Amino acid sequence: MARKSFMYSVLEAVQYEMRQDPAMVWIFELTPPVSSNPGKPVINLEKEFGRNRVVNTGIDEMWMAAATLGAGLAGSKAVTYIPYQGNCMCFQIIQNHVGKLRGMTGGVASMPVVFILEMTGQTPGFAGQHSDYEIDTYYAHIPGVKTVVPSTPYDAKGMMVSAIRDPNPVCFLYAAGLRELVDEVPDEQYTVPLDKAAVRSTGSDITIVGSGGGMPEVLDAAEQLKKQGMKVEVIDLRSLKPMDTETLVKSVQKTKRLLTVDQSYYTLCPGAEVIARVAENVNGARFNRVAFPDAAPPASPEMFLWMRPNATHIVNAAKKLVG
Repeated sequence: MARKSFMYSVLEAVQYEMRQDPAMVWIFELTPPVSSNPGKPVINLEKEFGRNRVVNTGIDEMWMAAATLGAGLAGSKAVTYIPYQGNCMCFQIIQNHVGKLRGMTGGVASMPVVFILEMTGQTPGFAGQHSDYEIDTYYAHIPGVKTVVPSTPYDAKGMMVSAIRDPNPVCFLYAAGLRELVDEVPDEQYTVPLDKAAVRSTGSDITIVGSGGGMPEVLDAAEQLKKQGMKVEVIDLRSLKPMDTETLVKSVQKTKRLLTVDQSYYTLCPGAEVIARVAENVNGARFNRVAFPDAAPPASPEMFLWMRPNATHIVNAAKKLVG
């Protein structure tokens, strides 16, 4: 397998699906669908498929979301790329229309659309307007919309393929800091389920659950804890909705301790949902969570990095929980 970046893997998945389906479209603003990778051909969707299928809308996220919705209702697969924190200008369309119409028509209205929502909060210095870290909970709360948060290039490609082929709308969220993350990724097309978490390491002392852009810090913390003799089980959610409750429960039944890590705001973060689901099914377990404080992200990179959950925060919380 070749080593490929996160974004190259995403575009490789889209490129293949667009070649198979001449009615499929890509909608974007600001960021052209172009990616390069050492030893691999440059992917340029606009050059290959033309402007009728790769549409540059200008800066209007609500229009982009509405156009994607219309394409889906008309029977065309559509992927739209909305940069800068999964810009909330598109939220109204996704929440009030995309997430409801398939259900309101009893499943008759197919909605094979994917919203790629970039969360720039991984990058300090963007100030509060463009560094909400992360807004994954907003989209996971919408009925009728699947919400996935891949953290590796391998999962990014496989989950993008699954999302495009799914008749339901999918919000594909990723932290901008993952764009250049590199991993082994097959050239051929493959799928990764949209409803299964990944167990990244096994252990019996504590379960640590994270997702998306927070996973590098979780894995770093887990390695530090293992060197100190702690047996850590790490679970990458990969999907916020549907959430893989079975894998979570099975792990905590073994460890009896659960620490969740989120880069989103503390109140109602995905980890809160994880803890609730496990608490409903596992007796006698202990819980804790690490998340971004309920405060606007500062422009100062130093302050931002101090507030953002990191490996040190995770290690300290895990030690306190294990006792």
